[in-house]
Amino acid sequence: MVALEGGTFRMGSEAFYPEEGPCRSVTVGAFEIDALPVTYGEYRRFVDATGYISDAEKAADPKRFPGADPTLLMPGAAVFTPTAGPVPLNNHFQWWQFTPGASWRYPLGKGKSLKGIAKHPVTQVSFNDAMAYAEWVGKDLPTEAEWEFAARGGLEGREFAWGDELHPEGERLAKTWQGEFPWRNEAPPGLERTAPVGSYPPNGFGLYDMIGNVWEWTQDPYHRLETPTRPCCSSSQQADDPAANLKVLKGGSHLCAPEYCQRYRPASRHPQPVDEATSHIGFRCVRR
Repeated sequence: MVALEGGTFRMGSEAFYPEEGPCRSVTVGAFEIDALPVTYGEYRRFVDATGYISDAEKAADPKRFPGADPTLLMPGAAVFTPTAGPVPLNNHFQWWQFTPGASWRYPLGKGKSLKGIAKHPVTQVSFNDAMAYAEWVGKDLPTEAEWEFAARGGLEGREFAWGDELHPEGERLAKTWQGEFPWRNEAPPGLERTAPVGSYPPNGFGLYDMIGNVWEWTQDPYHRLETPTRPCCSSSQQADDPAANLKVLKGGSHLCAPEYCQRYRPASRHPQPVDEATSHIGFRCVRR
């Protein structure tokens, strides 16, 4: 873990999406944070030791979803599936599919091997699943302010964690979409989705993958704005439900692209129900 002294910083942004503002001064206390997101290998050790059953491995309660298609209540989770060609970007259900049997064990669905991804960030973990792991290791999940303070790496007044340009001098500094979203993926073979943790340079605090690769859970409830932007990065059908129990995701993922989801920045934030898992959400832990 990396020890951070805390301090006062400018949180939020007024340059991209309304839910990121207003920009304001926020103070956080000292804390320690994982240098890397939790990996599949680490999460497997937790499950092997405790027998924990994740939310995606449980059937949904039909009382919560009256009239729902029974096949959507089976154990499973949302998996990103590239489209066959260019599509309008106003309906994210075109590339998100509920996949029966998908879970952290089978992030793309049963029959899809986990071989070779032990060092990739674990995905298909809900907020509940992340909290269970954190408690097991004697840690916690970060608050939104702690997470953003850490992600900025001491760099003030910049939209990106590394400066003012997404790809300075053409260099990719985070695992984000390569190609034309959501159909043409130009990432190298084996890296079409996530990348092994630590594959990109650390930020000013020595933290890796704070931006891109996977969205990361925080403790904070997501407060719905009067005029929210359309959901972009989540498959959730509850994102617009003010009664839903939503938490804040931070940092963007490997699916963020300039033409669609420009949330590969420290100020980015997105709502997600606490019991829903997807193939692009992970987490890291803190200790106070």
